[in-house]
Amino acid sequence: MNKSQQISESLPLAVLLTLSGGFMDAYSYVCRDHVFANAQTGNMILFGINISTGNFRTALQYLLPVSAFALGIAATEIIRYLVRNKNIVHWQQIILLIEAIILSLVAFLPQELNLLANSMISFACGFQVQSFQKVKGSNVATTMCIGNLRAATQAICEYGISKDKSAKASGLLYFSIIGLFIVGAVLGNFFVKLWAEKAIVGSVLLLMTGFVLMQVGKEDKKLDH
Repeated sequence: MNKSQQISESLPLAVLLTLSGGFMDAYSYVCRDHVFANAQTGNMILFGINISTGNFRTALQYLLPVSAFALGIAATEIIRYLVRNKNIVHWQQIILLIEAIILSLVAFLPQELNLLANSMISFACGFQVQSFQKVKGSNVATTMCIGNLRAATQAICEYGISKDKSAKASGLLYFSIIGLFIVGAVLGNFFVKLWAEKAIVGSVLLLMTGFVLMQVGKEDKKLDH
């Protein structure tokens, strides 16, 4: 594993990204017409329900964010391919920077453009979920909880059977990530009440802190050698 990858899997960075993930979901749901930024399963269900009841216009507000999320994943792979082997800045830092810029633009979109706002947020979430998939070597999602909950429960069960301390540590890590996601949602709801559409800036600050953390971490590792 190279140095940049080690930084990208660090717990401090995961804390920032998970808080941002919960923040974005709460923001889009509370402030932008009850659409999920990250929980695309929920959007798919609501899309299906509205299709079945003939509410095609409403269904569209759930379909487009799902499509934008997928496009965000695809864009991540394109960016990673284009900047491979370049030493100026790591591709994951580029992703964080673009994600922060997108969310900054969302802060200036009025309620009349909620469909565009939600699509942009979901696009940014697609960036994040594809770019940061591990924490301390474990597969962890910083933008959703269902996979983390499954992994956490499995790890704790393994510990109960085998008394393997590594399984216990893994389970506690997953549960901690879930807890941080909920804290992020609490923060998102709180700041929406204070700043309305501008509240998404809180997520931008978390992402930019992560960008700086990765840069400082890379410099520190260079000094060690």
